[in-house]
Amino acid sequence: MSRYEFTCPECEQTIEVNESMRDATLTHGCPVCSADVTAADFAAEQRTN
Repeated sequence: MSRYEFTCPECEQTIEVNESMRDATLTHGCPVCSADVTAADFAAEQRTN
């Protein structure tokens, strides 16, 4: 499953989320402050093996 780093544009909280949490955050807003977010607020994490 993909992992993303979410950074809220409003409160600047940074949270690592999975794909389903990313979808929920896009629908419901920041889990910390409820600010509206966009896909641009997520960065896919690079995994090195």
